[in-house]
Amino acid sequence: MAILRSKEIRTMEPSARLKKLMELRAEYMENMAKIATGGALENPGRVKALRRTIARLVTIIREEEAKAK
Repeated sequence: MAILRSKEIRTMEPSARLKKLMELRAEYMENMAKIATGGALENPGRVKALRRTIARLVTIIREEEAKAK
């Protein structure tokens, strides 16, 4: 999965944003489970990138909700 930039996220449909958010959170949780069990990740930098992308998605979703009100 590619890391999304803000411009890409803003052009997505709201339902697509939520779907992508769930996918990224699932991937993040899988990586954290591997770390917790003592396993080594193929790409350790991916965890940081996932966290940042999840934060971007949540921020933009909240901004759109605030605009709607």
